[in-house]
Amino acid sequence: MATYALSQAHREQMEKSLVDSDPEIAQIMEKEIKRQRESILLIASENVTSRAVFDALGSPMSNKYSEGYPHIDAIELTCQARALKAFNLDPEKWGVNVQCLSGSPANLQVYQALMRPHERLMGLDLPHGGHLSHGYQTPARKISAVSTYFETFPYRVNIETGIIDYDTLEANAELYRPKCLVAGTSAYCRLIDYARMRKIADKVGAYLIVDMAHISGLIAAGVIPSPFEYADVVTTTTHKSLRGPRGAMIFFRKGVRSTDPKTGKDIMYDLEGPINFSVFPGHQGGPHNHTITALAVALKQVATPEFRQYQEQVIKNAKALEVEFKALGHKLVSDGTDSHMVLLDLRPKGLDGARVEAVLEQINIACNKNSIPGDKSALTPCGIRIGTPAMTSRGMSEEDFKRVARYIDQVINLCKSIQADLPKEANKLKDFKAKVASDSVPEILALRKEVAEWASTYPLPV
Repeated sequence: MATYALSQAHREQMEKSLVDSDPEIAQIMEKEIKRQRESILLIASENVTSRAVFDALGSPMSNKYSEGYPHIDAIELTCQARALKAFNLDPEKWGVNVQCLSGSPANLQVYQALMRPHERLMGLDLPHGGHLSHGYQTPARKISAVSTYFETFPYRVNIETGIIDYDTLEANAELYRPKCLVAGTSAYCRLIDYARMRKIADKVGAYLIVDMAHISGLIAAGVIPSPFEYADVVTTTTHKSLRGPRGAMIFFRKGVRSTDPKTGKDIMYDLEGPINFSVFPGHQGGPHNHTITALAVALKQVATPEFRQYQEQVIKNAKALEVEFKALGHKLVSDGTDSHMVLLDLRPKGLDGARVEAVLEQINIACNKNSIPGDKSALTPCGIRIGTPAMTSRGMSEEDFKRVARYIDQVINLCKSIQADLPKEANKLKDFKAKVASDSVPEILALRKEVAEWASTYPLPV
């Protein structure tokens, strides 16, 4: 019989549950679960994943590195196969790396695989709906590390329509000659014209990289157009509309890229080796095998009719927000949505996003302030980004989201009233936040109770 070399106390330490072993952390977690259960979750980049995904995340798969162990390899190969199947991709034409830890590093890994330092990249400007990982700098400093390692130049939306200005993008690309053109967004509610982006990329000899992090679930379900017909590389996070664990994937083309016009010979893609090497050992050590396991579970769910129904409802709910906000007299960036979010323009109301966000947080509605095209300063964004994936996962319908819009409308009017009542010598943002957090505004207290009771009626898998 085997003997246990360590103390009984050590064995108990290894086998105790979290509640018994560390009640302090367990209590904090319980408070967070209660907050989520009693809140309307509208952060467009967040979702509520399934119990099965949680089970995989908290599994012994986190014990292992990946040096050729059979069950670890089986999990990764299964995850890769399911990822390709989720987006209807031919394994002869596409490959995928599922080891990436999150979205921004995945994008950097792609850039490093395709470009030398200080080669050129174009991405959507951050205040116009882009993402930091596509490059961002101000006149004073380079904010994103991407803009430090590479030369970045933004393209923008048309200020009047809120739609990407493809004509100006094309003209600037011809002058700038980027090595990589990034088609991706974090606060853009309309569909991207991937065919036009492909045409521009071909015209200047650039790789077309699509970052579908926000919309990959919608694409997998076939409810919005897929970029795979046009892109050379596609990246995505796995925890947003895809509803998996926190991680990322990089899809890359294989096979023939083009034909040499002089010799007639095929020019092959050479992406698989450089991208895989950039991920490991270039930027990462051992992959998070528990996350890859959980991602495989989520990707199996993607193939179900229930997942497609869910994604259809995500868009219906976003359209319901659009309709209700317009009926209430609010202005939306790009005048609406084709996807999972709306972007509310608060400038006609004389408000900024930080104040509205602060009051919404006090009444258990979680969404975020966001810069919008035409903002005078990125430090005082005048937009609110409102997403539907998380509360759709919890079971909300179009009528429910119309009710959400009415709550937000109430808060906007309340913000104007609170701001007007503050004394002139104490009406800065910090004063506003102190006032709304003081539990001295009866309307906030009443709304908080009402929202918490309503939100609690929708299930939260834990």
